[in-house]
Amino acid sequence: MSLRSVVKKASGQDVYICHACNDCDIPTRDEMDIPLSSLIQLVLLNDDEALQCRTLWSDYALEAARSACKRGLNLHAAMIALREESMRKAGD
Repeated sequence: MSLRSVVKKASGQDVYICHACNDCDIPTRDEMDIPLSSLIQLVLLNDDEALQCRTLWSDYALEAARSACKRGLNLHAAMIALREESMRKAGD
């Protein structure tokens, strides 16, 4: 199953609506290795790096994701779904 499908099934969020506008980018902190916009692009590319990046596990990024997308994509819910998928894959 693609990461896009995983996110959509778990959160109801379709990351396909992302237009790569980069409006969701927040100032990065040391615990982040990529911007939020890059995380979503990795999901769209079905790249497992999305499940391994430090940004996914940043509480700062998770909280900022609540209101980061101006197009209405709930990035917080998408990140929670990705965290769950990452933990599921680690358990396999």
